[in-house]
Formats: sequence, C-alpha cells, structure tokens
Amino acid sequence: MGSELRIIDFHAHFPFGEDEWTRRIKDNYIQRFGAAKWEIVAQRSQAAQEKWWDRWRFGRPETTESSLGEVADRWYEEVQKNNIGRIVFVTGQDNTTLREVIARHPDRFIAFAHHDPFAPDAVQQLEQAVVEWGFKGLKILAPVVERPLNDPALDPLWAKAEELGIPVLIHFGVLGGGGGVASHININPLILHDVAKGFPNLTFVIPHFGCGYVRETLHLCWVCDNVMVDTSGNNEWMRWMPEKWTLNELFQRYYETIGPDRIIFGSDSSWFPRGFAKRYLDDQLRAVGELNWHPKDVHKVFYGNAARLLKIGDTEE
Repeated sequence: MGSELRIIDFHAHFPFGEDEWTRRIKDNYIQRFGAAKWEIVAQRSQAAQEKWWDRWRFGRPETTESSLGEVADRWYEEVQKNNIGRIVFVTGQDNTTLREVIARHPDRFIAFAHHDPFAPDAVQQLEQAVVEWGFKGLKILAPVVERPLNDPALDPLWAKAEELGIPVLIHFGVLGGGGGVASHININPLILHDVAKGFPNLTFVIPHFGCGYVRETLHLCWVCDNVMVDTSGNNEWMRWMPEKWTLNELFQRYYETIGPDRIIFGSDSSWFPRGFAKRYLDDQLRAVGELNWHPKDVHKVFYGNAARLLKIGDTEE
C-alpha cells in the first residue's frame, strides 16, 4: 500500500498573492468596524497562527517574493519528489492566475475556478474557465459568501456546473484557525440540502470531513448520494468538538455511512517552505492501515475517486 500507491491530491492552494476571499473578509470588516480594529483582530489571528505553526513544527511561510513561474516550478518539483500523480489547486489568487499555473505544467497541475458565485457573470466565468482554460471544478468558501447558498439566484450556476460535468467543492464549517470565522449564514453544510437534491447529477464535495460539522455532513451525505467528502488538512478541529474524535474514527464513521466511493484524499497544502504536507498523507495512510481497509478501498480514496470526478484517466486498480 505504501510506495506503490498512486496519489491524487484533490485539495491544495497555490500560494501566490492575496486571493479575493481574503480581501473580502478584510474589506467587509473594515467597512463595518474600521481599520484600527481590523489591525487588532489581524494581530491576534497572526499570534494564533504562529502557535499552530509551532505545534506542527512547520516553520514560518516564506516572505520573499517569487515570480509566478518560479512558484509553479517549485510546486512541480514538490509533486515529483513526493510521487503525487496530480495536484488540484482549488484557489490561487484568481482564475487567470491559475490559468497560467496549469498551462506551465499541465501533466501534473489541475485547477478549479474560485470566483464569487453571485457575480453577475459567474456562470460565464465558470464556463470560460472550464471550456476554454481546461479547469475541472468549482471551489466555493461558504463562510465568505454573503448570501445564502440555497438562494435560487444560484440555480443557473449549479445548472451550468451540472451541464459541464464538473464537481463543486464547498468549504463549510470553521474557516481558518484561531481568529477565523466560526459563525456565518453558510457555516452549516445542511444549507446545501435543497440544492443537492435539486441538482442530483451534480457532485458536491465537502472538504475536511465537514470541518466541525460531522453530524450535519453525515446527514447530508445520507440523504444526498451526490455529496462526497474530502479528507484534507490536519483536521485539528477535532480538538474543539464536544465529543472526542480521532482521525481513525472519522475515516471509519464516513466509511460505514457512505462507503469508500465517496471519500477523497486532499492535503490542503499551500505555502513554502512546507510545500506538500506529507505529514497529513502519512497520518491518513496510517489511519486506514490501522483500520485494515482493503487495498482496493484505499486506492479509491487516494486516487480512483478523484480520477473519476476529474476525468483524467483510469480509475481502476
């Protein structure tokens, strides 16, 4: 299962510039509460982030500026070094940036569109990204979108994604670590209930096992078989739950509820010098190993399911 296992990383972030979502959080806060208070919040969030980096011994993200091509080439070396067959960048400053990134290394890089779903031209942006630029999915950060995701105004966007045959990855639950977002109109994945039922041929993927909303995510998956989960990140949110969770328990609960065909590996990798978060991959492989999963099921989670959704090749072992 170890060195011979093929890997697709379904969830990574290309570390270049400030993305639209980060700008939106900052701008909205400043508009309501002022720049001085934003500085206080940002400093406290930074302190919490630094404690997290220290706990995981990841060091600090590099502050030296590099060109887009240099960062792309560095990531290409990273996926080769770690034997990652394909890596999906679900964000990366904006869609045009990711267009350049995947064009530079199309044999390993895949991109998802990640623009404002309520933008007047959101449908056109998605179609252009997929049809003209070769993108293979749509990513939405639910706790940043200002209107509810079950708003009928988004039906044309869901319909276009369904027509294009691409998956839609939506982050629900806590966004960021200490100082992040924990309360929002779109924080709960159950807001997707009517949408997932209304577009049964559209696959939705909820990352991080639901990021604190395990019960709600399991309920949604139980009634909507077009909803999947990804395993990305360190899933540290388990520490904040009223009930005790371990990574092994998460894998097993989802396996028992939705089966191995609806679970997808992701790392949530982004910045350098950490690069590919191999520790997360190792932890997850150890978990399924300790659970004695059949090798065919392990293959589905770490390669086959993503290959099927992304239409990039064979999905069998």
